[in-house]
Amino acid sequence: MDDPAHPAVGAATALLDAYRPDDRFIATPTRTLLAHGVGRSIPEGDGPVAHRVAAALAGSPSSMVIGAIPFDQSAAPALVIPEAVRTGPPLSADPLIALPAGSPPPGGWEIRPEPAPEEYAKGVASAVDRMWQGEFSKVVLARTLALTGRDPLDIPGLLDRLARRDPSGYTFALPTAPGRTLLGASPELLVSRRGDRLVSNPLAGSTPRSPDLAEDVRRAAALLQSAKDLHEHAVVVDAVHQGMAPYCSSIDVPARPTLIRTATMWHLSTTVTGELHSPEVSALEIACALHPTPAVCGTPTALARTVIRETEPFDRGFFTGVVGWGDAGGDGEWVVTIRCAEAEERTLRLYAGAGVVAASEPDAETRETAAKFRTFLNAVGAEL
Repeated sequence: MDDPAHPAVGAATALLDAYRPDDRFIATPTRTLLAHGVGRSIPEGDGPVAHRVAAALAGSPSSMVIGAIPFDQSAAPALVIPEAVRTGPPLSADPLIALPAGSPPPGGWEIRPEPAPEEYAKGVASAVDRMWQGEFSKVVLARTLALTGRDPLDIPGLLDRLARRDPSGYTFALPTAPGRTLLGASPELLVSRRGDRLVSNPLAGSTPRSPDLAEDVRRAAALLQSAKDLHEHAVVVDAVHQGMAPYCSSIDVPARPTLIRTATMWHLSTTVTGELHSPEVSALEIACALHPTPAVCGTPTALARTVIRETEPFDRGFFTGVVGWGDAGGDGEWVVTIRCAEAEERTLRLYAGAGVVAASEPDAETRETAAKFRTFLNAVGAEL
């Protein structure tokens, strides 16, 4: 076979095609990674997870860590130093990513919401009432869908459809427990480090896309003018700014957000950049310092966590945690674990949340979570 006309042709999609459920796959706007085997797992411990990772990588200077950290950082991570890693260019640079993915298998999904939409709306209404009473200013409330099919899940096929639908985002699939896989297509970069340059891209404030072009543009323009969404976004950007500032000799925060889009949503977006003043601080250490931002938890953080525990009838696990990679030199990319699901045998558990502020309307937040579920519902050929 002749060499491709350009080295990027087929280089990233070959890694996507080679993925198997025991592997670890991460695609970002800068690279595509496919990791095989487990050289060493990062153990649970009393110290910060970033310090445990640094100690494990110290004896393997050419290695990297790949995996996920739960929403609750005190819970067990799913981080490993793999035996081997194959690296390629970003999926968006590979022309073959434009080829259509295979169709999902025929339907027959049994869908079980937790909580039911009306119960979720009641939880939002209760949180709004408490905000008007001055208890807190924001909380992110989530719900889940458990999809159970007739046959075992085709995880490589599902990953392929997710990656081809949003090739410019952050697509991942990795084991979190025996027989269980976390996979998703997140639009939100928590933090990346390359040398002394830090980048964070907080997202907060969103609206569903429309298949009608004129309506889609109208929704995007309305989002940029929404006082409720702009306030919600400003709270998150300020938290990221304050979290990054101790690590930076200089930091740049744009005055106003811009828009980014996925296949299903518009989001308000701000890219915060900084210059790292200490080369000893890794991307993972900063990610753990920033997590959880108000975009996935709320503010004030401790009280928002309490409201989440009181309201959500499930354990978030790795949803709204952190997923990514880091090397022994401290560089890495860590993203917020949203637009994700956990796959186990015949069941796929989907997660979606919405930022609730005093101006929130319960029905609107319920519709927002339904729109966020579409990332996975489209990938498996299911409908609510």
